[in-house]
Amino acid sequence: MKNITKLFIASALFAGNTTFAQTKSAVVDNIVKEGTDNSQLEKLAHELLDGIGPRLVGTPQFDKAGKWALDKYKGWGITAKQEKWGEWRGWERGISHIDMVYPRVKSLEGTQLAWSPGMKKAVTAELIILPELADSVAFQKWLPAVKGKFVMISMNQPTGRPDDNWKEFALSGSIDKMKAERTAQTDAWRKRISNTGLTGRTLPVALEKAGAAGIVTSNWSAGFGVDKIFGAYTKVVPTVDIALEDYGMLYRLTESGDKPKITIQTESKELGVVPTFNIVGEIKGTEKPNEYVMLSAHFDSWDGGTGATDNGTGTLTMMEAMRILKKVYPHPKRTILVGHWASEEQGLNGSRAFVEDHPEIVANLQALFNQDNGTGRVVNIGGQGFSGAGDFINRWLEAVPDTIRHQIKTNFPGSPGGGGSDFASFVAVGAPGFSLSSNSWSYGNYTWHTNRDTYDKIVFDDVRSNAILTAILIYMASEDPAKMPRDKAALPVNSRTGEPGKWPEQVKANRHGGLD
Repeated sequence: MKNITKLFIASALFAGNTTFAQTKSAVVDNIVKEGTDNSQLEKLAHELLDGIGPRLVGTPQFDKAGKWALDKYKGWGITAKQEKWGEWRGWERGISHIDMVYPRVKSLEGTQLAWSPGMKKAVTAELIILPELADSVAFQKWLPAVKGKFVMISMNQPTGRPDDNWKEFALSGSIDKMKAERTAQTDAWRKRISNTGLTGRTLPVALEKAGAAGIVTSNWSAGFGVDKIFGAYTKVVPTVDIALEDYGMLYRLTESGDKPKITIQTESKELGVVPTFNIVGEIKGTEKPNEYVMLSAHFDSWDGGTGATDNGTGTLTMMEAMRILKKVYPHPKRTILVGHWASEEQGLNGSRAFVEDHPEIVANLQALFNQDNGTGRVVNIGGQGFSGAGDFINRWLEAVPDTIRHQIKTNFPGSPGGGGSDFASFVAVGAPGFSLSSNSWSYGNYTWHTNRDTYDKIVFDDVRSNAILTAILIYMASEDPAKMPRDKAALPVNSRTGEPGKWPEQVKANRHGGLD
């Protein structure tokens, strides 16, 4: 009788496991089918990137994008809300016109930096280059010379060709010579800046106070036609970035004594103090509603381009994964959350604020998956220093079709990320946050924080793959009967200091940005 009972129990368990396996396979198949046959990515990308554009924190475009996301989630039957966590300097970009008017006429490629002050009217002035000076005393003696001039404070690059172009076509002697010259020139320019006694942040302010008409920079991104576009430090006169090709021409004309003149007209609006917020969406759990799995991507961007791959593609991945999950897995075991973070670009502020404001979610987080390094397909997942992460993530990855899974390398337990993107805000407090690290597609040079980060750089097949992968990982994490442990692995010894590695410390969010 005992043997018959054991056989009955074993058969029931086998049947139950088989049923679960069949259910799991069906859900995964439906995720793949929905993500492949009914993808909304192109439509979402067009609306967000072409229609609304960049999402610099504190701008009306960021606010408009937030309302757009809420409308999308509402249309998909997903509960979502704005969570205010701080306030920021309100600013709105206007036009940028930069033209050379002497010794000939040419429209120049360039733009004002974020938060550059608006101009009441166009200004025409001569250019002057920050000279090589012996020390800060010599700099102070020279400083009156900037009055009424546009001051060039960036190095003139010796080449506008990226290194891979040189490697493909140049003689070895030529590329070695170019690199040596560039290194020497870069070191000399750094010394030129440091000899002023100031920094890249404080030098524009000193020039502004001395009566400069404006600050002219060129922050080349080591590729054809790309510049990094960050923020201005001036409060009264404009700070503009001019593309390498035009900047180099102006530099050479100035250096040779031709005294070129340019006209700058930039418009922007100061909007005072404005609220800033995260967008948080939710699909409520049925069996374990107070345990959470989370999708994560920052919503803000710099505004030289439209923020397409940083982090439009991460945003689209998480929105599409949520849409898919709501349609094919509407009653998850654990609560599924999505966080679209503000002000990541100024220091992970939105996600750091969420961690501070929601300890109950952080304490009961099964796993968070964050994507934030471009349009490429996910190729690497690390364990962020959690000793048990490998057992769980490898188990969840088994459900992912091999066409997606085969390209992914894993590193467990790995080391905890101390920054870089929003998963690190969770890792710092011991919560299991993981980065879905993507294939490059020349992200670092060509789209990360550049004027070329636009819709046309998106590789939609890769983003589709990422949305499907994310949806499956979230589904598997929700269904897993076990909760991921938070035990921390021993970290490797720091090769530089010889000391044991340290877990990153929590950093407080800046909740009053740009208001100094």
